Amino acid sequence: MGTDTIAEIITSIRNADMARKRVIRIASTNITENIVKILFQEGFIENVRKYREKNKYFLVVTLRHRRNRKKPYRKFFNLKRISRPSLRIYSYSQEIPRILGGTGIVILSTSRGIMTDREARLEGIGGEILCYIW
Repeated sequence: MGTDTIAEIITSIRNADMARKRVIRIASTNITENIVKILFQEGFIENVRKYREKNKYFLVVTLRHRRNRKKPYRKFFNLKRISRPSLRIYSYSQEIPRILGGTGIVILSTSRGIMTDREARLEGIGGEILCYIW
């Protein structure tokens, strides 16, 4: 039984956000690097660096958190896995959903690589909906 690397990324980021951890370590693959790069470009992540340990590559991700700790904790961002190995969800470019009226992002796997919903609409291509982030 194979592992779902995208679900592992989302779960580790979600758990670190709820535990208020700033730094997490993720196994590096092409998919994880592309998703983390999108999160960095969209401003959900402060810093990313890649390092090697015993012939394996890892990504060290620094999450962005709210600084005010006196108020009750609220999650900084929400992640939801949509397409999964047992049920793939595909969408045409015109049918890509808008999350919270366009304030959230959708990460898609297209024929031209992993990209956000805005980039896919501009290029006019659809693909597999990987996850929602808002």
